[in-house]
Amino acid sequence: MRLTSMHCSKLASSPSSLLTIMSYPRLTTEQMLRKDQKTISRQGTKVAISAIYMDLEAFLQRSGLIADLHAFCQAHSYDALVAMTIFFNTCNEPVRQLAVFCPHTALRVTVCGVLERSHAPSLKLTPAPSIHPNLQTYLQGNTQVSRKKLLPLLQEALSAYFDSTNIPSGQPETEGVSREQVDKELDRAGNSLIPGLSQDEEEPPLPPTPMNSLVDECPLDQGLPKFSAEVIFEKCSQISLSESTTASRSKK
Repeated sequence: MRLTSMHCSKLASSPSSLLTIMSYPRLTTEQMLRKDQKTISRQGTKVAISAIYMDLEAFLQRSGLIADLHAFCQAHSYDALVAMTIFFNTCNEPVRQLAVFCPHTALRVTVCGVLERSHAPSLKLTPAPSIHPNLQTYLQGNTQVSRKKLLPLLQEALSAYFDSTNIPSGQPETEGVSREQVDKELDRAGNSLIPGLSQDEEEPPLPPTPMNSLVDECPLDQGLPKFSAEVIFEKCSQISLSESTTASRSKK
C-alpha cells in the first residue's frame, strides 16, 4: 500500500481512525510491548524500548500490569523497559508520554537522569505520579522526539551507568547509591556511543523489485520503502499541525 498525502490528510483530520487502526485492546501486555519494539544492549545489560499507541494512563490501569512488566523483563532478560506512548488528544494534537520500568535502582536512576537532563534533544519531561517504586512516568513536552531520537540517549545512559558502577552486569544494585554520585558520573560521561541495536530486532528486508529490461536502473531495485506505525503517526502529526497553522493564518 502506498501512503499518499491524501491518506495522511484523512488520518490527520480523523485521529480516532488512526487510533482504531493502531489499538489492541485484546492483546496481552507482552504482545503490546513486542508489537513495536527495539532493544539496545551494552556489556550484557539490555534495555527494551516499546512504542504503544494509547494513553499512558489507560495502559497503567491494565490489571496486573506490574507483574506483567516483571514477567516480560525476566522472560527476555531485559534489565529495563522504556515504553513510549503516543496518541491524539481531543484537539487533534499528538501527545507523547514515557514510562521507565526497572527493578535495579542505580540503572533506573541513571536512565531517568539522562532523559530528564537531555538538551540535544530536550524531551521537556514532566514527572507524573507513579503506581510503583520501580516505575517512573513522564509527560513528554517535546512531541517531536520519537523513539529513533531516544535511542542515542539510552545508549548514553548505559555508558554512564557502567562508568558510575563496578557492579557486574546482571546483579541487582544496592539501594544506597546516592543521586549525587550518579549525577557526577553522568556529567563526566563521554559522548561516544557504542552501537548496540540488536540485529534480531531489525525487520527483514523486502525482496528487491525486478528491474525493467528497458532501463539501466530501477528506483525500486532496493525493495519497497518500509513504513512503521510510528513513521505514519509522525507524518500525520506534521500534516495536522500544518493544516492548523494554515487555518489560523486564513482567519487573520
